[in-house]
Amino acid sequence: MIKTAYLSMFTTLILLFGSSPIANTNHSEEEIKRYLDELFAARSTFLVKPNSKMTKYYDQATRSSRNAFRVEEKRKTYLNTWGEHRGIHFTGSQSKIRVTRIQTEGDTAKVSLAHSQKLSYIYVDKVLPPQSFGIGTWHSLTLKKKGGSWIVLKEWYLDPLDENPKLIEGSIGDTVNFPLHNETIKDGQKYKRKKAVEYADKYAGTAWGAGNKGRYNPKYMNYNVKGGDCTNFASQVLGDQEEGGALQMKGPWRYRYGGGGTRTWVQTDAFKSFIIRSGYGEMIASGTFAELIKPTSKHPDTAFAKLLPGDLIAHVLNNDVDHFSVVTGFDDNGYPLVNSHTADRYRAPFDLGWDKHTHYILIHIND
Repeated sequence: MIKTAYLSMFTTLILLFGSSPIANTNHSEEEIKRYLDELFAARSTFLVKPNSKMTKYYDQATRSSRNAFRVEEKRKTYLNTWGEHRGIHFTGSQSKIRVTRIQTEGDTAKVSLAHSQKLSYIYVDKVLPPQSFGIGTWHSLTLKKKGGSWIVLKEWYLDPLDENPKLIEGSIGDTVNFPLHNETIKDGQKYKRKKAVEYADKYAGTAWGAGNKGRYNPKYMNYNVKGGDCTNFASQVLGDQEEGGALQMKGPWRYRYGGGGTRTWVQTDAFKSFIIRSGYGEMIASGTFAELIKPTSKHPDTAFAKLLPGDLIAHVLNNDVDHFSVVTGFDDNGYPLVNSHTADRYRAPFDLGWDKHTHYILIHIND
């Protein structure tokens, strides 16, 4: 989840490393890049294969290196435990990295890179084709040459899988049966829904599957350095006049090109209030995961039956909207999939990376 301290570190990472060129080095840049390719490929295997090993890439005698390794162990446990609670088995993972900075001094190297990851899964008790989604992360690493080999001395990144596996909603072995969606997505008179989804897919950042060479739309300021870009992205999806949903900017919801967005454009609670009060959107339902998957008299097929690609999901913590994601589709079991910024996601399960205390607001955008 998006925590203030992590975002502060993320800001530092972007400012120090994110846009800098690859620096001159004493060690071979190609040698370091080969090591990084091997490291992230091994991590992908480690994430989904029970008996794979990662210890050779870390120094267990050094605290910061041990901590970096434990982060990988924790995300592996969380991902696979989440899958067990959803009747899902992860079958594969692929990685691609884009190195933006290498700076060496003696036997250490400081690296900044973008990591795009594809995760594939199947449903354990259903005959359905394999499914896949993408996530993307920015990493700041310090490497050290030890015994002729590089190891990870320390690392930081904002991880969408950074959650407590003990707080996952649901029971192990359960498969949630979401309503199936066969609607044809098309543009409406006011809201260009099909174009909005295409925009969300194109500009989903570093997440595997996204377009635009893994980069955000350069027309808009990147608010990751100011606390998070998720609401700015949702506003773009709805309001970009050329490529997106083309809802008219009005009242307090505006973006000044070259100047940035208003508070209502970029701030979660203000954006949510505007979308509903303006009539641009309406709340379908709100509640925890467990509450929303239950049929009710109002929603006999669950509230998710009313959700369409191009709609929004607000993620609420302690009565405050913490995050916004854009619905971009459904997997073959009807599971709602979302795109978002900050911790970049491309057609990822909407509750992955959130816990049982999270409330969700499902918002339909009126056509």
